[in-house]
Amino acid sequence: MGGLHHVEVWVPRLGPAERSWGWLLGELGWTPEQSWAAGRSWRLGATYLVLEESPALSSRRHDRLAPGLNHLAFHAGPPPVVDRLVAEAPTYGWSLLFADRHPYAGGPGNYAGYLTDESGFEVELCASVLAARD
Repeated sequence: MGGLHHVEVWVPRLGPAERSWGWLLGELGWTPEQSWAAGRSWRLGATYLVLEESPALSSRRHDRLAPGLNHLAFHAGPPPVVDRLVAEAPTYGWSLLFADRHPYAGGPGNYAGYLTDESGFEVELCASVLAARD
């Protein structure tokens, strides 16, 4: 009870979104779940994520700086995996945000890659970093 059931992301163009998100989700261990004319879904455990090109869209670009969803953050494994994903991401339509502060754009204790796709959606790839203990 209380866990995330699913996330549905409306995208302006399914093809490019499927290419970028499909690659990333596959790299993070998500598996394809369903496919239909206007959408695709992927599953990880009990949670699934949907990309849908809905005819009801009111805008053709997501604005992560407007009220609403800013970004989705994913556990991405140890820092070398985050580095590999960030390096490969441009091939799949992702761009690195905050390059001047990467990989510590979230602060000195937060090793992560911040990516944005061509539709303006942002993801944060969070490294699993073990905190030093006294």
